[in-house]
Order: sequence, then C-alpha cells, then structure tokens
Amino acid sequence: MAMDQQNRTVLKLVGVVVTMGALAWASVPFYDWFCRVTGFGGATGVAEAGSDVILEETIKIRFDASKERGFPWEFKPVQRTMEVRIGETGLAFYEAYNPTDRPIAGSASYNVAPFVAGGFFTKIDCFCFEEQVLQPGERVSMPVSFYVDPEIVTDRDAKYVHSITLSYTFHEIDLPEEIVSLDGTIETEVN
Repeated sequence: MAMDQQNRTVLKLVGVVVTMGALAWASVPFYDWFCRVTGFGGATGVAEAGSDVILEETIKIRFDASKERGFPWEFKPVQRTMEVRIGETGLAFYEAYNPTDRPIAGSASYNVAPFVAGGFFTKIDCFCFEEQVLQPGERVSMPVSFYVDPEIVTDRDAKYVHSITLSYTFHEIDLPEEIVSLDGTIETEVN
C-alpha cells in the first residue's frame, strides 16, 4: 500500500514537471500571438491592403530608428514625422548604409508607442518582414506602408492618442548561404 502511494506521488510529480515544461515551451509562441492579436506591447497589425474607410481626422506619426550595440550599419528614418488622415495609407522610408568592407545581414524588430495604439497601427508592407543584406558600401532606402485603423477613434483608451511613434531596431543576423552581390553574381557564404 505504501508503494502504491509512492508511485502515485511520483506520477503526479512527473505530470507536474511535464505540464510545466509544456507551458514554458508554448509560452513564447502564445505570447507572440497574443501581442499580434491585441496590440499588447506595441505590436502592430498586418493587412494585405489599406483601409476602406478614411476619416477627416488626422494623426501624427513619428519615426524612430536604433541599432543593437556593435551593429555597424548606419540606420535612420528619411523623415522624422508625417501627418496622415486616419485610415489613409501612409508611405515612409528608412535609410540603411553598410560602411564596412563585408556584406552584413540584419533583421529589424519593431513596435509602436503608446502601446495602446499597437492594435490600430497596421502595416501593409514593410522592410521588417524580411531580412536585409547590404553589400560593402551599399546604401538602401527601405519602405514601410501602413495605416491607422479608423476604429482607434471609438476605442475607450486609444481615442485619446494623437501621435504614434513607430520604432525599429536593427540586429545583426547570420548571412544567408547564398547572397547576391552588387554585380548580380551569386556568392556562397560559409558561416
């Protein structure tokens, strides 16, 4: 009888450990999904096309750029601010420059502030959706098209937002196995 109780206790403990491990494993994708759906933490939405509704009311969009420490690119918004009508598709550009003598790949993470506006800021197309590879001395202009969902004006908290800051941070990533050089040839990279 004591052995059966010990076995049950061990099985319960193993069950708790397995459950905790599964929850830990699932927490990152679940949190990512939660942020995308709710705009929590400044996560933005993504759409195939612009809004069908465009209001007369305008909102100011600010653009911010940063890099992880030690990332050698120069990275900045082409313009710092833009005023758009709510629902109107906006188009902004960021500029990146690789001053080094080697190709460098980067990936941009992003968010918006204030966080309450995240669920209403929608990207249609963005350089941040793909990794970027800049050749030595290459300078590129990278577009982002977006709109602010008209539902922002009826949201209990977001209706008081009159300015949104879109921030990008570039991080260095491993080069893809094949990269295309400026002269159009394909080079194989060994990482």
